[in-house]
Amino acid sequence: MQFTEIQATWPLLESLQLVPLIFALIFWHFKGAMSAGFALLTAVIEFALAIYLYLNFDAHLDSMQFANQVNLLGLPYHAAVDGISVVFVLLTALLGLLSVFFIIFRSFYHTNILAVIAFIQATLMSQFVTVDLLWFTVMSILEIIATGYLLYRWATFVDGKPMIIRYSQFMSISILLLLVGTFMLGWNHSMANDSWSFDLYDLSTTTVAPEIATFIFFSLFYALGIRIPIFPLHGWLPMTMQYGNVTIAPILLLGLKVGFFGLLRFVFPILPDAVKEWNNIAIIFAMIGIFYAALLAMRQNDLRRLMAYGVISHTGILTIGLFTLNRAGFEGSIMLAINFGLAISGLMFMTGLVFHRTKTAAMDHLGGLFQYMPLVGVAFLIAGLAIVAMPGTPGFDAVHLVLEASISEFGALTTAAAALGNVTAAGFLLYAFQQAFLAKPEFSTAAWDKSPSKITEKIMAISIIFVVLGMGFFSSLWLDLFEHTLNGLTSLYSKGEGH
Repeated sequence: MQFTEIQATWPLLESLQLVPLIFALIFWHFKGAMSAGFALLTAVIEFALAIYLYLNFDAHLDSMQFANQVNLLGLPYHAAVDGISVVFVLLTALLGLLSVFFIIFRSFYHTNILAVIAFIQATLMSQFVTVDLLWFTVMSILEIIATGYLLYRWATFVDGKPMIIRYSQFMSISILLLLVGTFMLGWNHSMANDSWSFDLYDLSTTTVAPEIATFIFFSLFYALGIRIPIFPLHGWLPMTMQYGNVTIAPILLLGLKVGFFGLLRFVFPILPDAVKEWNNIAIIFAMIGIFYAALLAMRQNDLRRLMAYGVISHTGILTIGLFTLNRAGFEGSIMLAINFGLAISGLMFMTGLVFHRTKTAAMDHLGGLFQYMPLVGVAFLIAGLAIVAMPGTPGFDAVHLVLEASISEFGALTTAAAALGNVTAAGFLLYAFQQAFLAKPEFSTAAWDKSPSKITEKIMAISIIFVVLGMGFFSSLWLDLFEHTLNGLTSLYSKGEGH
């Protein structure tokens, strides 16, 4: 797979990484209203830079754009973006802005949480714009550590140790496997070219012997699969969702689908033969995960655990689309990743607003909230419908593309199973909406905040509604953005291709 690139005229990609990083470093020890104001300004600037990137990206070219390459602290730094990267950069900036606004609304700005969020956003931006696998790995490690601190420091449970231990166990394995796969690819390049390199351009043109390609593929697949998370690598998620920070940490972990992006950016272009040989294993994991997680979701009483299993179930559909290895599947899986990112983030934000008023996420302790926060209920419903791919949401076109690719590559049985899993998801998400917002409360609600909807709640809810529906009705804009970007990958996985 060959890459061409267009050099940047000014350091736009570097600015996307440095703006939140500078804020994080300066305001680590600052708290209060001043910190909140600068955090909001930083998030707005970051979002403006992402929009500028989108407006100036030429979607008619299949080249990597805004490229820059330097040596930084002894490590080769190489950044560039294609249409896929641009979509994830936009999503990162948007969710970062909403997260800052949510923290200000919850009055958490008297701690250093805003600095931690800004640091995580900087590492996420680095992962989405780098074309160097080692740099991606280093930024992944920093992100995982910072997010673990965020989870533990602001846990919503008295004793957060069991949750952070579970998270650390899984993420340590992810880091170890990612390091192993990364250095084996660098070593393989050194054996063929007498020099170490972790650059995507170099690694994608270096032949990997079949006897080590399988090992590297599974190292990277499992490492990134834990972060997506793919069944059966999901064991850290339910406890993290239930006891970790009620909103922000799960959004940063799940809404941005970094693991999915890593597979698409590095594993698929570098190891096409191994991907083709073992894609059926990924499909089997996905098929089991769809129904296993959906059945467990229907047994949950905690709203956050229900959403955790919903994420795992729908990740199976995304995985099926990705491993169809054809254009429709690639397009559908990318759109699904963005759709799930927006939808699960919307659900988590609305759950956070519910928790703020009721101090619980137990569904049998909720009910009747629609009369107090109707816009929040509408946003929750729309985000849930986006996950089950209702028309008017970005998931509709995405699931259509995935099912089209699936029936072409795997036949009717796999496709019907994926569609049935999607229908099952509709059941537990609509049940969650009905229980939280429409059902009659079974317990006393005297301790709830029953004041009229606050302006901040309305802004959060309207933002989610506008973004989800806007992306759904104008999904062709996003498909056009990465249409030419996928030319190289589609050609690589057409019949008879490989290296």
